[in-house]
Amino acid sequence: MRVVMFTGKGGVGKTTLAAATAALLARAGRKVLVVSTDPAHSLGDALAVELSGEPLELEPGLSAAHIDTRALLDGSWTGLRAHLRTLLAGAGVDELVADELTVLPGVEELLALGEVRRAAETGPWEVVVVDCGPTAETLRLLALPEAMSGYLERLFPAHRRAVRGLLAGLSGAGREAQSAWDRTIDALDTLAEQLDGLRTMLADHRRTSIRLVLTPERVVVAETRRTLTALALHGLHVDGLVANRVVPRPPSSLRGPAARWLRVRHTEQQAVLAELGAVPVPLRTAVHTAEEPTGVEALLEVAQSLYGTSDPVPPAGGAPEPLLQVQRTAGQGKSLDSEFELVMHLPGAGVGALDLSRVDDDLAVTAGGTRRMVALPSVLRRCTVSGARLSGDDLRVAFTPDPAVWFR
Repeated sequence: MRVVMFTGKGGVGKTTLAAATAALLARAGRKVLVVSTDPAHSLGDALAVELSGEPLELEPGLSAAHIDTRALLDGSWTGLRAHLRTLLAGAGVDELVADELTVLPGVEELLALGEVRRAAETGPWEVVVVDCGPTAETLRLLALPEAMSGYLERLFPAHRRAVRGLLAGLSGAGREAQSAWDRTIDALDTLAEQLDGLRTMLADHRRTSIRLVLTPERVVVAETRRTLTALALHGLHVDGLVANRVVPRPPSSLRGPAARWLRVRHTEQQAVLAELGAVPVPLRTAVHTAEEPTGVEALLEVAQSLYGTSDPVPPAGGAPEPLLQVQRTAGQGKSLDSEFELVMHLPGAGVGALDLSRVDDDLAVTAGGTRRMVALPSVLRRCTVSGARLSGDDLRVAFTPDPAVWFR
């Protein structure tokens, strides 16, 4: 099972390319679902069909759907919110405050991502192609499982949930309150399991990958570079870039104002694409078509020009390098003269703003317009940061032992 997620700056054609990729996979004999998590659904328009939350088979092997987050919110989250309000009210929290505390930003996107995982794990599909929202929304979407897990753990720690009704019993609450507590804990545990499953799915590079769609324009390419860095920071795998609407070289015999415009535009686009040559991710190009491709047959033409005879979703390679690597650069054993280096591979980090700070046992890294709290390995928690540098696409942070807490 593979999950391939398409995203990019708004208007670059990610929906068209996601649908085209799914159509080509289906014609090659694979069972494919293409699904949209974009709040502004346009997948049905690209396929020239009316879609709903239930997969619709368009032709043998090809099904499509768009995720109705409003229905998911009404069906899945309402019950948990009620349980949480009951729990908070029982703890003496004002009813209005309790209601506000259970409104979690991004829960709709989280439910949409959960539906993608459910389709991938329970459906008959070999490949699930996801048409995500624009880049900024997608970054928030893909970071949500980790952020929500942290929120849940801080608000209702697992070790406290494990004792279930102990607090209710100690407070002298009756059987009805005990039952309400149990229902709430069951709901919280279910949410925690779902979040853990989402994090596992996204972190599995053999199973899940992301494709960034762009147009050959410097503003768009700059955002794509930042997105590439941000996704790497979150440990997510980008398996390709797709440059859409590339103007072909006009024939030398063509004359007139239109010919001059085409030559200038072609030259400018090729210069932008050349700048992407340094990005360590495969790049494909899709030619600008005279007509907007809608419907399966038109999308197939786009996909065939994009992929040629190659497999749009080839088998995943070997295990990728971990996001974090710790190297000893001096000393040995538990000596105080030891030095360590934490290495993070962040493609494109050298061309944008980069900020680091130590927050207790975490390293706060801001790159590509996003921030992540990276939990430090145990040995580095007993160290202090002594420096940082960029070496190519590698961020290298130096640590030296803190005598106050170092091994004795």
